[in-house]
Amino acid sequence: MEMIKKYIEELILFGLHHKLIEALDVPLVRNQLMALLKVSEPYTGKAVIIEDQTPTRILEGILNEAVLLGIIEESLVEREILDAKLMATLMPRQSELNRLYTMVKEEKGIKAATDYYYHLSQMSNYIRTDRIALNRYWQTETQYGNMEITINLSKPEKDPKDIEKAKHQPQSNYPKCFLCLENVGYEGNLNHPARSNHRVLPLTLNDESWYLQYSPYVYYNEHAIIFKETHEPMKITFETFKRLADFIECMPHYFIGSNADLPIVGGSILSHDHFQGGRHRFSMVDAKVLRTYKNLDVPDIRLEILAWPLSVVRLSSNDKSTLVQQAFDIFKYWQGYSDFNEGILAYSDTSEGSVPHNTVTPIARMNDQGWYEMDLALRNNRKDEKHPEGIFHPHEHLHHIKKENIGLIEVMGLAVLPARLELDLTFLSEVLMGKHSMDLVREKLPHHFAWFETIVLDVGLTCSETTAKEVLKHAVGQRFAEVLDCSGVFKQTIEGLGAFERFVESMGYIKIS
Repeated sequence: MEMIKKYIEELILFGLHHKLIEALDVPLVRNQLMALLKVSEPYTGKAVIIEDQTPTRILEGILNEAVLLGIIEESLVEREILDAKLMATLMPRQSELNRLYTMVKEEKGIKAATDYYYHLSQMSNYIRTDRIALNRYWQTETQYGNMEITINLSKPEKDPKDIEKAKHQPQSNYPKCFLCLENVGYEGNLNHPARSNHRVLPLTLNDESWYLQYSPYVYYNEHAIIFKETHEPMKITFETFKRLADFIECMPHYFIGSNADLPIVGGSILSHDHFQGGRHRFSMVDAKVLRTYKNLDVPDIRLEILAWPLSVVRLSSNDKSTLVQQAFDIFKYWQGYSDFNEGILAYSDTSEGSVPHNTVTPIARMNDQGWYEMDLALRNNRKDEKHPEGIFHPHEHLHHIKKENIGLIEVMGLAVLPARLELDLTFLSEVLMGKHSMDLVREKLPHHFAWFETIVLDVGLTCSETTAKEVLKHAVGQRFAEVLDCSGVFKQTIEGLGAFERFVESMGYIKIS
């Protein structure tokens, strides 16, 4: 019991050092922690000294002691619930967070305010810095620029005992989903993540109530999620573009984007309207401009076609309302646009009526000139016999690397690849070093064999460890570029660009370069 008492004092010191709490808060926080951990008297040993930059070591110590003392069972879910409750004792209430955030914004500016909130989210262990450090990350140079690759190793697998228990837990509709406002402070259970230490910031977009939070498993710097207060399904409308523009006006150092609102080309959560944003410069921002257009009827708008595997229309203007209206007009025009030669059909007729196929993945930012900028990645979710999972979706020969939907993050040039790939690449690197035979590759990893065989033809089977790993990283990056190529509705070929130009010019735009 003495050890857990000492850890309580260390956690209090951590909160003080990182400005989560102040000296006046210490008695309250100590009593709350003692109650959570069933401790009747505080620590009275030698003075505690800590230098921790994250709470990971202290929390792991407390959780291990809690298991030994029978306070919780040895289970990932129970550990995460207690972990979040412990850190919640150091967290401000929602109203206090908003007051502090507003004070920093007024005194030091919006960048300092988001710095404060991001730091709070990290120090509270809501952003799982320790787990995110496990992810693999690299960049690969391709014909389109540098593609960013990450292998997601940060999300731990559930304990089989927890999975079995979850089957017998009564179904609950509260919170309705993982994004809902009701997640703030929610204890969590076998089917829902612990959110006791979760706090969000209120925003007004398009005169509506929205909230900003950071992703617990950030894929890039300050990976933010912006969600609507009401639980409503995702739907791209005129209001969507107004919200995007409002956001970059109030947070010009962040980008913001929306997943597409149709299956196959959309994100994983379509049930709750939300955006993603953050402070990161994706490769798509710096993509080469192939064509530039003006519209005589809308002189304040510049339109560009990008050298990017997905078909992206970039709009820029120094007038917010003009940009919003043009983005919406192009979206509506694209919804009804068909090009049979390119395999683009806006609708399919079924026994249940007309099914729409065209939508966009919109992304907004303030550009380097201080203009409002919006990228519209044109999407189509049609399927056929040859491509039953989607014509403009990763094709089957690429599924060994990526078979999931191409969402907002991938559209911008960041691959989020599954954890299984880490073990696969480790084994394949050993094959390139001559440690295993190609027959073993065919037996153990048949889905990689055809791709890997072409790599072996290039580099052989006597690579050094460093060379083998670099070769595979480069090959994965090139494969991801192919995945994005599949998702482009107008291909980056002479014929494809010609079709793209016809689409743009059919809206009244005139090419100027």
